[in-house]
Amino acid sequence: MSNRIIVLGIETSCDETAAAVVDDDRRILANEVLSQIDDHTPFGGVVPEVAARAHLELIDGVIERALEKAGITLNDLDAVAATGGPGLIGGVLVGVMTAKAIAAVKGCPFIAVNHLEGHALTARLTDDVAFPYLLLLVSGGHCQLLVVEGVGRYTRLGTTIDDALGEAFDKTAKMLGLGFPGGPAVEKTAQAGDGNRFPLPRPLKGRPGSDFSFSGLKTKVRQTIEALPPGDLLDQDVADLCASFQVAAGDVLADRVGNALARFRDLYPDIDTPVLVVAGGVAANQVIRARLQSLSSGKGFQFIAPPPNLCTDNGAMIAWAGIEKLRLGDTDAMNFRPRPRWPLDPDAAPAAGVKA
Repeated sequence: MSNRIIVLGIETSCDETAAAVVDDDRRILANEVLSQIDDHTPFGGVVPEVAARAHLELIDGVIERALEKAGITLNDLDAVAATGGPGLIGGVLVGVMTAKAIAAVKGCPFIAVNHLEGHALTARLTDDVAFPYLLLLVSGGHCQLLVVEGVGRYTRLGTTIDDALGEAFDKTAKMLGLGFPGGPAVEKTAQAGDGNRFPLPRPLKGRPGSDFSFSGLKTKVRQTIEALPPGDLLDQDVADLCASFQVAAGDVLADRVGNALARFRDLYPDIDTPVLVVAGGVAANQVIRARLQSLSSGKGFQFIAPPPNLCTDNGAMIAWAGIEKLRLGDTDAMNFRPRPRWPLDPDAAPAAGVKA
C-alpha cells in the first residue's frame, strides 16, 4: 500500500476547463485542459456567461479523462482541490461546487486554492524551489511582484496601477485584427517584425519602486495604428508594431523587475543565489522569458519559469497547491464561498488602479 498523497485539482476561473491529478512526489499523473477559445473568438474576448455555461457542460468529462489517464478512481484521492477565486465567479462556482460534491461523497478533504497561489507555487512542483523567492506573476488579469515566503505568506512589492500586461497583449492583438487570444498571436507575428521601428513608450521606466503601468503603451499602439496611411494595414506594419510592442513591454518588465531584485537582495542578504520565478500566461512568451533570464543572470539570480503548458491556466498547479496546503493541515469547510477577488497579500496598501 502506497503512502503517497494524491490530489485532484480543478481549475475553472476563466476560459479553460481543466482537471489534473498530482502526487506529492511531484509527479503529474494527468493534466487535462479543454480550451474554450472557439467559443469566445467571435466576441474578441472571454464572455463570462458563455464561459460558465461551457464549464458546466464540460467539467465532468474533463475530470473523468484525468482520472482515467492517471489510472485511478475517485476512491484513490486524498483530497480534492479547486480554484476558489479570483476569477469569473460563474466559472469558479462550477469548479468549487464540483469539488465539494466529490469530497462530500468520497469523504475526503476539500481545499479551496487561490488561483494566483497556484501560479505562485508551480515552480515548487516543477523545480522544487525553496522559500523564499521572488515572483513575477504576469497574466491577463494580474501583473505583480511578490516575495513568496511560504504557503499563504506573500509580500507584494509591486502591482499594475491600470492594465495587466496580458490584457495589453490581448487588446493590441484585437486592434491589429490578430484575433483571440492575443498573446500568442502577437508573439508569433512579431517574429517577422522590426522591434525598433515604432517609438513606443516605456511607462514608469526609470522610476523608483516596482509598480507597473501598461495603459499608456496600449494607447500609443492605437494612436500609431491611426497615424498609418488609411486602408488595410500592411503585413509588415503589423509585424513591426507587434515587435515594437513586445520590445517595449520587455523593457518595462526588466526595469521594474530590476528594482525588485535589488529589494529582494536587501531583504535576504544571506541567500547566496536567490531565485526569480516568472509565472502566469505571459511567462510562456519566449522573448519575455529570454529578456528576464538575461536580467536575472546579470544580477546573480537563478531564473526559473515553468514549462509553457504550466504557465497558462491548468489543473496541475491547483492540485499541487492543494498538496502544499494539505501537508499543513489547511483544508476548507463545505461553506467556503467562492471569491471574485482574493489578493495574495491582503495587507498590501491599496493599488492606485483596479488590479490589486
